[in-house]
Amino acid sequence: MKSLALASALAFGAMVVPSAAAEPLPDIPRRLPPPGVELSATQVREVEAALAHLAERAAEEPGRTDIAAVRKAVRFALENGEFYDPARDLAKIRDLVRACDGPPRRRGLLVRGYRSEIDSSWQPYGLDVPEGLDLTGPVPLWIWLHGRGDKETDLHFLHNRLTKGGQFRPGDAIVLHPFGRQCVGWKHAGEVDVFEALGAVGAEFEIDPGKIALCGFSMGGAGAWHLGAHYADRFAAVHAGAGFAETARYIGLKPEDFPPPWEQALWGAYDVPCYARNLLNVPLIAYSGEDDKQIQAARVMEEALAGEGHTLRHVIGPGMGHKYHPDSAREIEGFVSAALRAAPGVAPDEVHLQTRTLRYGRMHWVEATGLEKHWSDSRVDAARGPWGYTVRTKNVSSLRFDPKHEVPGTVDGQPIGPAGAGVVSLVKRDGRWAVGEPEPGPRKRPGLQGPIDDAFTGPFLVALPSATPESELHARWVAFEIDHFKKRWKELMRGELRTKPEDQLTGDDFARYHIIAWGTPESSGLVRAVQQFMPEHDPETQIVAMIRPNPRDPDRYLVVNSGLTFREAHDRTNSLQNPKLGDWAVIDLRTAPSAEAPGEVLRSGFFDERWRH
Repeated sequence: MKSLALASALAFGAMVVPSAAAEPLPDIPRRLPPPGVELSATQVREVEAALAHLAERAAEEPGRTDIAAVRKAVRFALENGEFYDPARDLAKIRDLVRACDGPPRRRGLLVRGYRSEIDSSWQPYGLDVPEGLDLTGPVPLWIWLHGRGDKETDLHFLHNRLTKGGQFRPGDAIVLHPFGRQCVGWKHAGEVDVFEALGAVGAEFEIDPGKIALCGFSMGGAGAWHLGAHYADRFAAVHAGAGFAETARYIGLKPEDFPPPWEQALWGAYDVPCYARNLLNVPLIAYSGEDDKQIQAARVMEEALAGEGHTLRHVIGPGMGHKYHPDSAREIEGFVSAALRAAPGVAPDEVHLQTRTLRYGRMHWVEATGLEKHWSDSRVDAARGPWGYTVRTKNVSSLRFDPKHEVPGTVDGQPIGPAGAGVVSLVKRDGRWAVGEPEPGPRKRPGLQGPIDDAFTGPFLVALPSATPESELHARWVAFEIDHFKKRWKELMRGELRTKPEDQLTGDDFARYHIIAWGTPESSGLVRAVQQFMPEHDPETQIVAMIRPNPRDPDRYLVVNSGLTFREAHDRTNSLQNPKLGDWAVIDLRTAPSAEAPGEVLRSGFFDERWRH
């Protein structure tokens, strides 16, 4: 009987072939989406016939993104076993196929799809276009982020979008319903999905970029909190209903039960209080049911915003649990609609930026391009007036801003002389600011700052091993973890890995993609290229997972020995679907991979701002 590791390697076409005598590593049951029920042979034939028909329709009308999205949804439901009520689910397929057979519509409840830059997968979204809406000029748009649905895979999401309107259906705007990769709390690729879907809508309809509202409830409320805080300059209004806003207090962790320090630091990626000051840039309204335990999120944010001198507008539905009160919904819709009407359409003269990572380092015309130390509170408060800028910073080492005047003014009380027209870059050296760029060489910068999971928010390619690690322990682990990543990405992230044998990578691959390599320095040239940056470890029983700028193209990442660092056990609550490893980790392979970790994580940490230990 083949070991799981060997079967995995053969399934990928890789050359990692551990001994057939090796003990197979135990499989990790998936939590999201839950396994469905088995179809009968007759039902399987009906699904296969639907897929064949959709393939014909795709060939007839290759520009129809709804057909592409439905076809992928049906295929994944069959391949992943995601039928939960076969009779009803087959009826959903028939409804979606009929919609694909009809002529394309531009009004009403619509289903659409786009091909993601991250993994080339087709991702679905829904639109609600009012019948009477004037589409001859730029139109406002509401983004509605859905709540958690463990079984709400592509197929079920698309059917709902075809048959049901959302919580808010304004008559003077389009409503976009992103998918968010289903159930990852609008984080990771689920966060990117919102903006990729928005771009796809903009290719079909003329959207007014200054009149976009972000709204959501439950898991969608959590998404509205963190997306609204990370990207406050992209929205004219933000509404967060229920949800969660941070990790430790939401799940009731006591300090003695906190995870390792690196994981606590990484809470700073999505914990909204770390970005509270950004919400001063946008009209914001929260909602909670009076009797809903998720009122906790708004209470946390009331506290955080009060610390920034702001009072949160918090609508509370009397006597309500986890749902909207009708009067509250009308008040919120009126607030958002008024904010869209009043949106100035130009960047404000006063901007507030708060972050802990350069991934979220931009707000309107201000961008932090370097930090003194990642995962610490970092701020830029900037105002521009007739005679220049007044800028205050904290934990920032370099800045870029699009000036309205040639004279920057003062930064941290220090006068800055004329810089000329155009984008102005400032750098801090020995405590003094000056016009200029950071020193050349490797450094953490926007889009290249880690941690490991950051590589999976942009286009990436998995380099399949071309050689087998000599150690059976390492070979078995590599094969298992590649297969686990493939399976988890397809089931949880609703896509398929882009793969290529390592020895067939081209210059174009390095220029286009973050590369994910696997193995040891002895078995992989890519791993060997960054061997000098590995932390100390025992090569006999341990392996290093790591992210760095790729030596072959320093504008892209090279990740070694890691897929997504949050695993099946963390899917029980979206609040735990956070990065679990920093820029590097040492893993003891004598402990089998589990739903919690890829082995025993002995230690993990972060490179400094120059990508050094």
